[in-house]
Amino acid sequence: MDFKAKSLRPFLGSKDFEISRQFYVELGFEEIVLWEGFCVFSTGDFAFYLQAHYVKDWIDNTMVFMEVENLDELWDRIDSQNLPQKFDGVRVSEIKEEHWGREFFVHDPSGILWHFGTFASV
Repeated sequence: MDFKAKSLRPFLGSKDFEISRQFYVELGFEEIVLWEGFCVFSTGDFAFYLQAHYVKDWIDNTMVFMEVENLDELWDRIDSQNLPQKFDGVRVSEIKEEHWGREFFVHDPSGILWHFGTFASV
């Protein structure tokens, strides 16, 4: 079935909403405050919602994969920001080569696991 989708926006929770907002702005997303405790963050045509809502089991099991054009450039930029020194709980991995492509991981201040990657050419 073709839904003719225009966007897909996951809802992410946050342990500390203000710290998570600061983190995502620092990471490079543009923020629009929709109302108290609820924002949309975007880059290009892609976006997600951040809310001031925390359920440990939900957050601990949330992963987001974002395919990017230039993984090395993004990793260099994120690595140079020293985010783990600025935000408790944040971790940034090295780029890993996988059979399907390449990726690196970023854990946000709440523990949400972001996969930034690029797929191998077929």
